[in-house]
Amino acid sequence: MNKDKVIKNDGVGKVRSQVFTFDSLKLENAEKLGPVSLAYETYGSLNKDKSNAILIAHALSGDAHAAGVHEGEDNPGWWDEFIGPGRAFDTDRYFVICSNVLGGCKGSTGPASLNPKTSKPFALEFPLITINDIVAAQKRLIDHLGIEKLLSVVGGSMGGQQVLAWLVKYPQSLCSAVPIATTIKHSPQQIAFNEVGRQAIMADAHWKSGNYYEGLPPSKGLAVARMIGHITYMSDKSMAEKFGRAKKGIGEPFKFTADFEVEGYLRYRGDNFVKRFDANSYLYITKAMDNFDASGGKRFEEVLRGTKAKVLVISFKSDWLYPAYQSKEIVKACKLAGVETTYCEIDSTYGHDAFLLEVAEESHLIRHFLKKVFYAYEVTGEYGA
Repeated sequence: MNKDKVIKNDGVGKVRSQVFTFDSLKLENAEKLGPVSLAYETYGSLNKDKSNAILIAHALSGDAHAAGVHEGEDNPGWWDEFIGPGRAFDTDRYFVICSNVLGGCKGSTGPASLNPKTSKPFALEFPLITINDIVAAQKRLIDHLGIEKLLSVVGGSMGGQQVLAWLVKYPQSLCSAVPIATTIKHSPQQIAFNEVGRQAIMADAHWKSGNYYEGLPPSKGLAVARMIGHITYMSDKSMAEKFGRAKKGIGEPFKFTADFEVEGYLRYRGDNFVKRFDANSYLYITKAMDNFDASGGKRFEEVLRGTKAKVLVISFKSDWLYPAYQSKEIVKACKLAGVETTYCEIDSTYGHDAFLLEVAEESHLIRHFLKKVFYAYEVTGEYGA
């Protein structure tokens, strides 16, 4: 999608990233990290009452650039088709915020950032972080923007984990939540896929125990990790429809080249990923995902009791990385806790990637859900409890 097409489709147009820096953050492991910077973008305008703010939480490989285009570039944000006038997140009505996660590599403090104690990149001296730490940093940003209560927190995959963390940590600070294609905690299979990716990075000779910033990065290992990820993001049917067993027709005798179209695709995605992502960030963020447990070791319904926020849970039938049963566990816990919850399982063939690609159906669900949540405020000037 090019820049002109984005603008013709009434998107948010040109945008710029901003950075919020604060002195320190106490992590769950009791360590203090500081100063901390978060890169973020906003779309739309905050209303007088500051009651129309929506936080978008990104997935593993995402960043703060969720919509629009940057000056001099033509690549729209990762959820561009969902954000803008008349879209799911209607910027004529809502003020939308997206920040790069703590531990990331696109403007927020992470392993590649300079350690103030050494004036060198943190590398593995960066402390282990959790999804709750990521959300605590987001809360500091929301406070900085003067927003007492978010209309909604929305995110898919790892973004959905952040949504659940918001529900548990700051239930009084949001009116609604939309966790998409996510889970209360990772299954052994989900942890296993992440561990294989981490091992691929650490097996790269250029990784050097994380101290590669003055030399060559572990590009091959990170590319393999990304290739593994892409296999899990798609479904068997979507791969068959996209590639089949088609070969590239290069006319070479058999050898270990990318003969099949799917092989070439995976290599292409892996090679492109290393140009924009830091290997150490990949290690830290996937570990945070694996360690996440929204229930805190209890029954999830117990930690949700008393929550007044309305919840919309979305899953996809062909998603085998975050299968629908995990979303249903969220729904069951919400209902047992007395939380007003709506569930929708979309019949998509895209697999886990569906949360990025099923624009029409997701937009319909989210648009109407947000209107319902915001309706009481529009009519009475009050919303949420």
